[in-house]
Amino acid sequence: MTSAKSFCRFCHAFCGIDVEIRDGRAIEIRGDRENPMSGGFACIKGRALPEQHNHPDRLTMPLKRKAKGEPFESLAIDRAIDEIAARLADIIDRDQPRSVALYAGTAAYQNAIGLPIARAWMAGIQSPSFYTSLTIDQPSKLVAPQHHGSFASGTQSFASSNVWMVFGCNSPVSMYGGISGFPSFNPSHRLREARRRGLDLIVVDPRRSELARVADLHLQVRPGEDSTLLAGMLRILFEEELEDSEFCARHVNGVETLRAATSDFDLEYVARRCGVSPDLIIEATRRFAKGPRGVASSGTGTSMAPHPNLTEHLIISLNTLCGRYNRAGDEVRNPGTLMPRLFSENVTPPMPGYRMGEQSRIRGLGQIAGELPTAALAEEILLPGPGQVRALIVFGGNPVLAFPDQKKTIDALRQLELLVVLDPFLGATAQMADFVIPPTLCLERSDLTSLMDGWYPEAYAMYTPAAVAPPKGVIEEWMFFWELAQRMGTPLNLAGGALDPSRRPDSDEVLENLSAFSRIPLDEIRRHASGALFPPAQPVFVEAGDPEANARLEVGPEALMLELAEIRRESPVQGGGYRPGENFSHRLISRRLREVCNSVGQELPSLQAKRPYNPAFMNPGDLEALGISSGDRAEIESAHGSIIGTVEGADDIPPGVVSMAHAWGQLPDSPDSRGSSTALLIDTTSDFDPISGIPRMSAIPVNVRPLEPS
Repeated sequence: MTSAKSFCRFCHAFCGIDVEIRDGRAIEIRGDRENPMSGGFACIKGRALPEQHNHPDRLTMPLKRKAKGEPFESLAIDRAIDEIAARLADIIDRDQPRSVALYAGTAAYQNAIGLPIARAWMAGIQSPSFYTSLTIDQPSKLVAPQHHGSFASGTQSFASSNVWMVFGCNSPVSMYGGISGFPSFNPSHRLREARRRGLDLIVVDPRRSELARVADLHLQVRPGEDSTLLAGMLRILFEEELEDSEFCARHVNGVETLRAATSDFDLEYVARRCGVSPDLIIEATRRFAKGPRGVASSGTGTSMAPHPNLTEHLIISLNTLCGRYNRAGDEVRNPGTLMPRLFSENVTPPMPGYRMGEQSRIRGLGQIAGELPTAALAEEILLPGPGQVRALIVFGGNPVLAFPDQKKTIDALRQLELLVVLDPFLGATAQMADFVIPPTLCLERSDLTSLMDGWYPEAYAMYTPAAVAPPKGVIEEWMFFWELAQRMGTPLNLAGGALDPSRRPDSDEVLENLSAFSRIPLDEIRRHASGALFPPAQPVFVEAGDPEANARLEVGPEALMLELAEIRRESPVQGGGYRPGENFSHRLISRRLREVCNSVGQELPSLQAKRPYNPAFMNPGDLEALGISSGDRAEIESAHGSIIGTVEGADDIPPGVVSMAHAWGQLPDSPDSRGSSTALLIDTTSDFDPISGIPRMSAIPVNVRPLEPS
């Protein structure tokens, strides 16, 4: 028996772990108590890594389908890449580079090398058809700053805050805090520490989530009404003169425009529409404004619901009006380790870039931060003509389960000339592929904590070597793209320079390249098996802004203020909704589950035993009114489609709400169905954001009907 240090890449927490190894196989995972960031914590998903690596159904040889509808056959990895490269080259020669698309899912971000190499490969073949999970569940994080601008000092840290307000995020379960700074690594412990020092926690969520249960205030907002609630809170802020007038005078435009736009959102109206008591709205606003330090942040709960860009903008504007940014002279605890940054009071002004660059052919959508919108990818495949996507490579994702409008996604994948899926298991999308390439898993590759570098509260980094050897027939994802580039004669340009196409480097050489501008040499990071804190030699402080600069943040952009006015003009309809077509009995909201990270983990027996299907959680009173009990099946129908769900009573769900996880299940006709996919309820061509194309993926109006017992 031996042991090795590593960090978990099952979700975005990147917790340090101890790996127990027997006969070259990982057999047990424990949290690494010596890790200075996660401190011995490892979640249920991380502890299941040995089961993932040693699963009997894991693919260890590439698979090829000779023709559509025929069974797979195994082949050697070199031959598979030879054939894929030749077919891609033919498609590019015939239909131009745009006809080749790449989709990088959530797992692609949990890999320091894979995603940069995949991006470089797409740039090398000169295809703009690059799609990621960012534009599935949180494109508003990319769009809203383009309307608002940004402050180069960054928002105040969680560790220094007196108050924190969270919209639509449940970090104790999702292990995700994102760019907001809310802790995702051992979140419950860090939250307890913060509460002991006096942090005031405010949670806005339709359900009484695990995070909401420990909050000082929980605003149980009606699904899809976050923008309404925020408009009401901003009106109170203005009426009671709670804003930071000095900061606004120096750095902010549009204050009077926003004041006027929120003036119609009186407290009685907002409380009635949101289902939150007036006193609670007032109390939450005052507590947040009092601060004096703290940030409002959001998760996918708001970005997948209606008006995602407006909601995110109003959250950012709330922070701005309260001046919740680091100021000149404030110490920066994390100036970046692998990716150092500068901190100053300078403003980057609003720069809408989503109509620039290569445009989608679908519904007038454009690029967002160099990506085309994933919600339009299926239509890009189905729409004939110049620019039609004919080949798709899927890396670290599962479009059949993750993309909205599952039927359209499946139809599109069937129309592809070439579908290549990198997947360790024969998942829903892999089952439709022409080639399935089995990749290494996280314990079998060297890696760095690059993704989280700027999100840690202190300057921290960790390098891990491979803890166990991979099976012979698998390949690291980055090596797959390197091999394609070598065969197709296309360059791979990275941060530290182009890779030599004549000699395949090893993973550590690529990590060296990607760390070319690291503040701490990679060799020094390697010396610390459990990772380490790397504080700067001298304290780093926020610098004063350029006195000659005149750029300002914008809280009242015209397009979003018009959207806010449209919300106020909506009239209530049956079932509590305020939008046409909402005459439904319930709203279905998305949720995270402890046992899985989107679709990853559903294949593991130990996690399946805890969560064998995708429950439709509902209020017990609603179940009684419908005449059904926990464990019964029910039809859940939207304006677009219907699914069968197994209902489960839950006191944390308010009446009129159904709560289900997204990215669940298998192909609709699969005999191994692990639960219905809510993607079948979603239409990409109606009720979509006009910038990112993201459709309404949460707060979906539905009817629930009991099924006759089988």
